[in-house]
Parts: sequence; structure tokens; C-alpha cells
Amino acid sequence: QVQLVESGGGLVQAGGSLRLSCIASGRTFMTYVVGWFRQAPGNEREFVAAVKWSGGSTNYGDSMKGRFTISRDDAKNTVYPQMNSLKPEDTAVYYCAAARYRGGGYEPKTIADFGSWGQGTQVTVSS
Repeated sequence: QVQLVESGGGLVQAGGSLRLSCIASGRTFMTYVVGWFRQAPGNEREFVAAVKWSGGSTNYGDSMKGRFTISRDDAKNTVYPQMNSLKPEDTAVYYCAAARYRGGGYEPKTIADFGSWGQGTQVTVSS
């Protein structure tokens, strides 16, 4: 099992940017897909994006497509989502999650696909 810790959340004005991070311990990310979800008060947790660690292919959900990009640092075992052009409706707790890669173009997107979760980091966008 991999342990995940997110950081980088905070308060930002609409139109601004924020970079989060997710660092893994216990295991490396090498055989995993690292995903990001978010959950606003009263809403279900929704898929934002995922990156396959080996090879770096990415998959983005509709909620932040075009405004959310993922980079990774192999040496630090860390994933860095960059969020741009933030809107008040992006206010949510953002969660990092990891799923074991199953091969064959596997693209996990649901909560059930991911077995390891971080504690979440709050992002608040003011208007």
C-alpha cells in the first residue's frame, strides 16, 4: 500500500493559479496511476485527472479540462497538478489517489478504481 500526502491548497482569487503536490511513501509510484479527485460541500467526489506514472500518459475529466495539468518528479516520487484560471466553483477539497496499473491501456476514473487516498487539501477560490 502506498501512502499519499497532499499539500499546496489555499485561498486564491478567481482567475488565479495554484499548484498542488502529492508525495508518495511506502512504495514508489512506478507501477501506479496517480489520480486527482475533488469534492465540494454537498457534492459527490468527482474525477479531475490522472497520470500513468510509467510513461506519463494523462487522462482528464471534463470538470477542469484545459485548466489542469499534471507533471511529476520521479526522483521525489511526487506529482504536481497545476490549476489555472480558477473559478469559484472550483472550490473543493482536492484528493490525491493511487491505483495499481493493470496494463492494456487501463484508465481508472472512478473512486472504486483507486485503493490509496490522501487526506485531501482545501482549495478555496474567491470571486
